[in-house]
Formats: sequence, structure tokens, C-alpha cells
Amino acid sequence: MISTKNDRENKRSDNTKCNKALLLPYAAPYFVYVGIGSLLAGFLSVETVYILRIAVVSALLAWAWRQYDALTGPKNPFVSVLIGIPAGILGTFLWVLLLEPFVGAEAAQPWSEAGFYLRLASAGLVVPVFEELFMRGYILRFTLQWELARKSGGKSPFDETLYQKSIHEIPPGSWSWAAVMGSSVIFMLGHGTVEWLAAFVYGLLMASLWIVRKDLLACVTAHAVTNISLAIFVKTYGKWQLW
Repeated sequence: MISTKNDRENKRSDNTKCNKALLLPYAAPYFVYVGIGSLLAGFLSVETVYILRIAVVSALLAWAWRQYDALTGPKNPFVSVLIGIPAGILGTFLWVLLLEPFVGAEAAQPWSEAGFYLRLASAGLVVPVFEELFMRGYILRFTLQWELARKSGGKSPFDETLYQKSIHEIPPGSWSWAAVMGSSVIFMLGHGTVEWLAAFVYGLLMASLWIVRKDLLACVTAHAVTNISLAIFVKTYGKWQLW
């Protein structure tokens, strides 16, 4: 979904809720997606788990959509998509390069056809949206606001950021090293330990797109391209341990 300039201005003028109020819509899709996989994987088939993930998380995104800041920014959204495509391919290359030494050469069990395509749909269409909204859309900007509050000498920078600030007040593309590193570390911790190095570097790549393009659209596009191209790679070459 691409918003017009007027849409962006209206959303930013209406969505001035404090960060505490925005935490649920930004975080809920991420944690529900993880929770469905963690809690139900032992009781339901892989196919059923991914059907639930797609359905429930898509419903949550639809419910929360008006509370999100626009995915687009001040730059041309078409260019952001064009830049996101090669960035996503680069992300796939980095992911494979940095993950392969930690997973070994022994091939993992291949997925069923239905399981593969359901996971592909989830990874390509749903995951990039909620992960980029939460990681670069909320956490990066929250960390930046916290750092600014801390430097201003406030008595309780975290409380001030949580209860008095809104991430929607942050201009697109704003960043600091603490914000980039913090969002990348949290993104890393959301993956398995063998994936930590690859996930951390990938988080830095996504933060770079946020800074350069000043929007989340380039990040979402790149993330989708990475997930889809990685799925095609592991299926083509049988390297299921990388997925």
C-alpha cells in the first residue's frame, strides 16, 4: 500500500498518540506471529500454523493500519521500491554468506510443497510489513527519542519517551548510532542464535535503507525480496538448513 503526500500529512497529524498507546498496534503482530509458532508448532501441522499466522496477523495489521505512520516518506516511493529490490538481493547474499558457517553442510529435512508455499507467502507478504513497522518503524525511532531525552538531561528519559513522546513526531530517515544499533540488536534477538550474526548485519542493512530513502517502503520491499529469493534459493539447491 502506497500513501499519497496528503495521506502522509493527514496520518501524521492524526496519529499523535504517545508511544505507550502506539506500542500495542506496532508490537502485537510481531509477538502474535512468534507466539503462534512457539505455542502451537507442537500441536498443529506446519501448514496449519502458517495458515493461522497469515490469517491472524493480517487481521491485526488491518485493525492497526490507521494507527501506523505512513510507509512512504518525502522521496519518490517508486524509486524506493526500485532501490529495495537490489538491496533485498544483497540481503540474501549476506544472509547466506554469514549463516552458512554456523549451520553446517548436512542438509536439513525438506519442507512439504504446501508447507513451503504457505511459508513463502507468509515470509514474502506478511513478515516484511510487521517486522519493519516494529523494528525500524517503532524501535529505531523510540530509541532515538530516548537518546535525545537522555541527552537533554531529563530525570526519567525512558518514561518521558514512553508517555510524553510519539514516534510519529520523528522525521523520516532520522537516526543515531544508538538507534541503529539498538534496533539491529533487537532484530537479531528475534532470531535463533545461529542466525544472530546474519540477522544483526541484515538489521544494519535495513536501517541504512531507512536513513537513505527516509521511508519504510524501501525496507519492506527489500525484506520481501530477501525472504522470497532466499526461499527460492533453498528450494532450488536443497539448502533447507538456511531457512
